[in-house]
Amino acid sequence: MLLGLGLAGCASGSGTWVELAGERYTVEIADDEAERARGLMFRDAMEQGRGMLFVHEAEEPLAYWMKNTRIPLDILYFDKDRRLVSQQRDVPPCTAGDRCPPYPSSAPARFVLELNAGEAARLGAQDGMELTFGPGIAPAP
Repeated sequence: MLLGLGLAGCASGSGTWVELAGERYTVEIADDEAERARGLMFRDAMEQGRGMLFVHEAEEPLAYWMKNTRIPLDILYFDKDRRLVSQQRDVPPCTAGDRCPPYPSSAPARFVLELNAGEAARLGAQDGMELTFGPGIAPAP
């Protein structure tokens, strides 16, 4: 979930997918303020092969947090060209409300992919990798 420049969110996206390192993930799309604010809050699990893609209107420094998030996540930040620019791996759940720490990108980003913790390591995710969007994913205006 996003902190500061918005908040992270949740949305629907049945059949919507992205690919990273040759691996396909079915994703929910969070492309407005309300969806980004909700993110993966209050969920007890996320199935393997699933994730959430956050789409921002502009490329800028982002920071996500784990407020009310019950599952550990990898938070992967991508620039406007869908290149991986920053990673926060194995981010733990947080029940401390507004005292949950932020997990910032180390470079400006426009897209954020949240996956189950351990996926980035399993994929060997490296900065510069390209995220491929499946049909139906359009960046916010």
